[in-house]
Amino acid sequence: MATSAPPPLMKKHSQTDLVSRLKTRKVLGVGGEDDDGEVHRSKISQVLGNESKYAVREPIGLRVWIFLSAVLFTLIAVMPTRWCLKTAPLTASIRLYGGALLSISLIMWNGLYTAEKAVMQWTLLTEASYCGVQFLVTSMSLLEVGFISDGALCLLLGEVLVLLVTLLYHHQLGRRVKKM
Repeated sequence: MATSAPPPLMKKHSQTDLVSRLKTRKVLGVGGEDDDGEVHRSKISQVLGNESKYAVREPIGLRVWIFLSAVLFTLIAVMPTRWCLKTAPLTASIRLYGGALLSISLIMWNGLYTAEKAVMQWTLLTEASYCGVQFLVTSMSLLEVGFISDGALCLLLGEVLVLLVTLLYHHQLGRRVKKM
């Protein structure tokens, strides 16, 4: 019995067949938008991630602000520990205060050298939390004393200014950038 040869395979050109190409891309999960609005051009970019997605669009002056804050926290942390070496009373509590400020300054220095948005946001939130608590403690202390000097008023205004600028940068960093 003679067997006939199978018909020749017809090669389909998927580059020209748009419907087939669309179906293939849909099955592979590429070409469509994900939850973040990112359009992946290949499965590899989905698996490895798209670096432009993680690039942080920083507000103007953010790095300068974090640098100034880090320097300020470092200097303020060194002052109580240096002062404690010269005087004996309240040494332990002042050294603890200096140590806490030094820890915050290390967080600020880390925030300066990172490229991750979440780390910068937490750095700014740490600074804002400190400034808010410091404002409340200073205000309560001044209310207990019943006297507000010009220096104390300047300190309160400075704390409010730092708090507002930090919260503004935190808000600007958290905003989603519209894609073009």
